Amino acid sequence: MGYEIDKSEEQWRRELSPAEYHVLREAGTEPAFTGEYNHTKTTGVYQCRACGAELFRSDTKFESHCGWPSFFDPADSSAVELLEDRSHGMVRTEVRCARCGSHLGHVFRGEGYPTPTDERYCINSVSLKLVPEEG
Repeated sequence: MGYEIDKSEEQWRRELSPAEYHVLREAGTEPAFTGEYNHTKTTGVYQCRACGAELFRSDTKFESHCGWPSFFDPADSSAVELLEDRSHGMVRTEVRCARCGSHLGHVFRGEGYPTPTDERYCINSVSLKLVPEEG
């Protein structure tokens, strides 16, 4: 699949830290409750750490108590792509950045959270960069 941002894996390795590369380019997962944005309440925009695309906004972030930042909706439905993930003996829906193809996390539906979409975008902090709202 072609992406707007198309770099070789060697380029990604040079530009990302080992932890960022593992999650973003190898579909890894950061340990639960360790990410810098897990409890952040700062108002702003969450961008893809790999390419800077706007992915989520703070007004869709909610406390899910799952160990990773959770959002109930992306900033724009075309900002992310959703792919079936059958790894680890499960069937899940992977969330990737639509601009560069980097792995962000997974989306879960129908868990009963009191959100407008009944969706939980469970996203690795290391795949995001928060740009605080000025004001």
